[in-house]
Amino acid sequence: MVENIIFNLLAFSLFIIIFFKMIKKNDTTYVSILVAEAIGISINFISIIFNLSIVMFFKIIMYLLAIILPLIIIIAEYKGVNFTEAIYVILAKTMLIFNNSKLAKNILIKLVTKYKNSYWGHKILAEIYEKEGGMRKALDEYIKAVDNNKKDYNSYYKIAFLLSELDKKDEAITILNSLLKKEPQHFKATELLGDILCDKGDYKTALNVYMNATKYNSNNYYLYYNIGMVYTMLNDFNSAKTYYQKAANLNTLLYNAYYDIGQINLLLGDLEEAEKYFNQSLNGEDISPMAYYNLAKIYMLRGEKDKAINFVNLAIELDSTYITTALEENIFIPIKGSIRCNSIDDEDISQRKTNFTTKEKNVYKHLEETYGIVGKLNINTLKIEDKKIEENEKQRE
Repeated sequence: MVENIIFNLLAFSLFIIIFFKMIKKNDTTYVSILVAEAIGISINFISIIFNLSIVMFFKIIMYLLAIILPLIIIIAEYKGVNFTEAIYVILAKTMLIFNNSKLAKNILIKLVTKYKNSYWGHKILAEIYEKEGGMRKALDEYIKAVDNNKKDYNSYYKIAFLLSELDKKDEAITILNSLLKKEPQHFKATELLGDILCDKGDYKTALNVYMNATKYNSNNYYLYYNIGMVYTMLNDFNSAKTYYQKAANLNTLLYNAYYDIGQINLLLGDLEEAEKYFNQSLNGEDISPMAYYNLAKIYMLRGEKDKAINFVNLAIELDSTYITTALEENIFIPIKGSIRCNSIDDEDISQRKTNFTTKEKNVYKHLEETYGIVGKLNINTLKIEDKKIEENEKQRE
């Protein structure tokens, strides 16, 4: 009897509190809670009226619906959780699990219309728009999310990323600098800022950004690799080699760093070291045609024409665009007739797709152009090497 009195007093009190919450907020979402409470209270009333003993299962349901559920909501809201927002977010995420983004969007739009300051509503809506390719809509929603949660640094990054994609580089730089002051260890922000600065040709500032990041990301392969690329573009090849080697030491399965060290050694005329690193980079699927091609150059410089023929043709097998390149380079003139190109028409030569970033492509191009300028690979060098070989053969005779 005492239990029933306490239960009814508590249940009715909670019912009234939830009811007035609904009236105050003018939010019909609470109706579902009131219905659940009513069911729990009804179970107890039925047991009293008909003098029935409630089995344990129904007793648990009764307390869960009439007491525990409303108490959880009241306590959660007291601590700042918005019950309605939580329900909408749960529904939206459920729809996303079932790949129904259209219904998820409709739910979230209703939420942010009703509660303009709903952080989760704006954030999840932004993620949906971004996934669909609606960059401007996504940008607007990320900005609203950040307005409601100043510590959401990932959304700050997303804003900068989308601004960069929309070609608003200067605005993106401003946001990224601000973000890195608050969260200096945010590597994705560091990398994006470095990429934008490199695109603008501001390599010295990019280098400062990367160097500062080493304080917080001391074991990050990509950070050291990026520093190596920036030093390359600044023509500080010895420093570039140092950082490429640091990157290679951190991750021996990413072969781009080995290839870059090989290119720099080739540029500096250290053929033995260049050969060593090009060979180490051959396991990289995208890198291997380039490595084979440069190994062919090394063997031409050494006068090992049979090896050069083999390696240049290996490069062509993997990437047919090297046919035109090889035929145009002075270094391969002595073996031009042995380059496999008779069975391939010019019209069949297509650009090979790779996973290189724009920054990597720029570095490779820069090294090739620099190598051409300093004249490391030219026909005069080949003639000198050929004469040395002939002299050695005469001496043996």
